[in-house]
Amino acid sequence: MRTYLRAFAVVLMMTAAAAAKEAPVHLERIKLPPGFNISVYARVDNARSLALSPSGVLYVGNRDNGAVYAVRPGNGKVGGQVVRLAEGLNMPNGVAFRDGDLYVAEVSRVLRFRAIEKNLAAPPTPEVVRDDFPEERSHGWKFIAFGPDGKLYVPVGAPCNVCEPKGEIFSTITRMNPDGSRREIYARGVRNTVGFDWEPGTGALWFTDNGRDRLGNDWPPDELNRAPKAGLHFGFPYCHGGGRPDPEFGDGKDCASFVPPQKELGPHVAALGMRFYTGKMFPVEHRGRVFIAEHGSWNRDTKIGYRVMTVDVKDGKAGEYRVFAEGWLNDGKVWGRPVDVLVMPDGALLVSDDYAGAVYRISYAP
Repeated sequence: MRTYLRAFAVVLMMTAAAAAKEAPVHLERIKLPPGFNISVYARVDNARSLALSPSGVLYVGNRDNGAVYAVRPGNGKVGGQVVRLAEGLNMPNGVAFRDGDLYVAEVSRVLRFRAIEKNLAAPPTPEVVRDDFPEERSHGWKFIAFGPDGKLYVPVGAPCNVCEPKGEIFSTITRMNPDGSRREIYARGVRNTVGFDWEPGTGALWFTDNGRDRLGNDWPPDELNRAPKAGLHFGFPYCHGGGRPDPEFGDGKDCASFVPPQKELGPHVAALGMRFYTGKMFPVEHRGRVFIAEHGSWNRDTKIGYRVMTVDVKDGKAGEYRVFAEGWLNDGKVWGRPVDVLVMPDGALLVSDDYAGAVYRISYAP
């Protein structure tokens, strides 16, 4: 075990005095459809990927400060105590929960905290499930989740803006057994996915993918993709969007030979976490839609993103792409950046925000 890993627990009671030191949130600026409301569920520093256990403990990954957090169940509308489970990790963005264990993805390793909820006050030293993922930090942070096949899905982003990297594991989504064995590449040609989910009914994998930068304000788009089976190639670095060749790597490539996106998203919006809405709180027209957290652009003269979007899905096909929640960007100024979304058992939608250090709860009460 590396010396930088020091697992410990610090219970952070969110008192008014502590909250006053947090970055400000401006919920009054958030625009939602009629009947929807947004509130703060918990304050968590650099809140990134989200995972929920059957007992209601919310686990929160982190990219910038090397920590992993747990939010104890509260009253349903507000989370309880925030517990820091570990520090000194290498960009532990990804979290997943299975059979009582917490899985955490660093850049080159996947860790497992055994029986974590029996030991929240004194977390065990994590086991190393697998430690041979690439060490490149560019697009090295990971979103992880268990699929309906019981496998842990772990993406490996491109170690560049655009390139043909050495090593077939780059620009892929891999999957492996919970113990780290039998790792295989599930999908190729994926530049950088930081969010995926499985379609209710069919079990098909859907994922967001961030398009390359430095091709202007409006190209290429980010993507929402569907991978119903293993072995498909989604085009990177050769083709982007619905089939436009890359100016550096697309010469001589047949873009029609790659899987096109189900939906072209906004250019440079940084589409990250996504989930199918499986709850019953929201109006019926929202059920089965994909909710996408757009972290927001940097490679664009005019900022775009900083919002939560939805995409209709019917019969395995993506439909309309529309704004659901916006207001983290006001007059070109940013106060928050959505990262991940998660449907709660009561049907509310959680949204993490690493910029403001918060997890929000969006509910419907007409």
